[in-house]
Amino acid sequence: MPNILPYTKATETLNLAEKVGQLFMPAAFINDTEDEIQQLEKLIKEHHIGSLCFFHSRASAATNFEGKKKVVSNEKSFETLQNLIIRYQKAAKYPLLIAIDAEWGLAMRIEKTPQYPYAITLGAIPNDFENLIYEVGKNIAKDCTAAGIHWNLAPCVDINNNPHNPVIGYRSFGEDKTKVTQKALAYINGTSSEGILTSIKHFPGHGDTATDSHLGLPLINKTKEELVNNELYPFQKLILKGIDSVMAGHLSVPALANGKDTPSSISKDIIKGVLRTEMGYEGVVISDALNMHAVSKNYPIKGELEWLAFDAGNDVLCFAEHVKKGIETILKNASEKAIEKSFDRIWKLKEKAIPTTKNLYSDLTNPDELNEKIAKQSLSLIKGTKEMIETFKETEFKGLSISLNLDNHFFKSIYNNKKFTSITEINETDKVEENILLALFPPQIKPTNNFGFTEEELVLINRLISTNNVILYIFGNPYVLNHINIENAKAVVVAYQNQKSFQKVAANHFLGNLEAQGKLPISI
Repeated sequence: MPNILPYTKATETLNLAEKVGQLFMPAAFINDTEDEIQQLEKLIKEHHIGSLCFFHSRASAATNFEGKKKVVSNEKSFETLQNLIIRYQKAAKYPLLIAIDAEWGLAMRIEKTPQYPYAITLGAIPNDFENLIYEVGKNIAKDCTAAGIHWNLAPCVDINNNPHNPVIGYRSFGEDKTKVTQKALAYINGTSSEGILTSIKHFPGHGDTATDSHLGLPLINKTKEELVNNELYPFQKLILKGIDSVMAGHLSVPALANGKDTPSSISKDIIKGVLRTEMGYEGVVISDALNMHAVSKNYPIKGELEWLAFDAGNDVLCFAEHVKKGIETILKNASEKAIEKSFDRIWKLKEKAIPTTKNLYSDLTNPDELNEKIAKQSLSLIKGTKEMIETFKETEFKGLSISLNLDNHFFKSIYNNKKFTSITEINETDKVEENILLALFPPQIKPTNNFGFTEEELVLINRLISTNNVILYIFGNPYVLNHINIENAKAVVVAYQNQKSFQKVAANHFLGNLEAQGKLPISI
């Protein structure tokens, strides 16, 4: 990989077309065919692309309407990622800035890589333990460095105050603006301690939406005052701290766009007006993926969307699908001054992030120890008392687990210390007033289709709780509780995730060996 030119040299060396090419960030996929890889190499060479954003595969992209194309597993995914980055860097005349969405680690995009807890889990941690969130950011940054990645497009600073949000939810630190800001800052500081860039998203705030912007355009019908006091709060506070970049989301926010329903990612009123002028932000703005149907389906003319995104104030055009036409359209319509300004921002970001010497870590991080510490601090007792669980534990109880397709470390850990009957057949629980330890493992983290539970399962769960003495542990998104009537439950504990470390910590809690320290970061 060639060394990065100093900005003063670069601004003299690159011609205007090359400078526009630097603003484009096409998608790269680790599961591409050789033919697709060569096509991207050609694009990089011919158009002097500035950056790439890595995804798993074309089938796993979110605009795939939740899995209509089959996602194929890649046993050597991390090595493939490393090798592709090396290949694409060799194709580039000027070093590429390599980005990825790694909100909870490279595992968000690349299988068989370290997975750290979701933001909602980190949101449950007491303020005194925000050093754990710093460590998450730091470890994810180390893994990015090991891969050859410079830019983690995280964290989400969306305030999730809509329980039906289909796309943010578990990706948000919660519904409290101050806590979201504090926890995001800890994550950012940990990431930047390893020299990796971050991006706060999705401006001006994707939390209060019931539409997935991958598939349609969400409308946020709030007053400007409401937005300034809540949604914009984390962005404003973090801008004042100094941040690398802001990602503009695809959201219709008329109160910020002079009454217009233009998507925020292509709205001059929102990016140049609110973000740059009113909030005083001078750094890099990156668009959310331009292939997302919130915007892409409305602009069929190739290059038009790329131009509109640039003209609105985006410096980096993420997942731009029409690079050649986009560059031509920007060169035709934009002033040289506007191009130079965006080039200036992105090149200085490159100078900050791209090392002049190779600094790769030999191994990926091991998340186990840190995840266990987080599991202990995030575990949340939201109904009942420690004493109720203690009394229940001494009775004859049965254990029932619903929708678990992996080893039940929760029940195994309990059984090693306290023998009980584990039941699998639902009709065994028809007798009322039994003591049931119920472990729920929602099949999916997103709320579509009741988090993956069938209607029959939800009916069963609610019937069990209403007719038996139930202690409930949930290993997944706590928003699932909106589908469950917990009024008659003796105790409810949220563990947030189903990894082995979270299950073992929950078992220790049930056995009375530790206190639940976490606080639910959302309202149910």
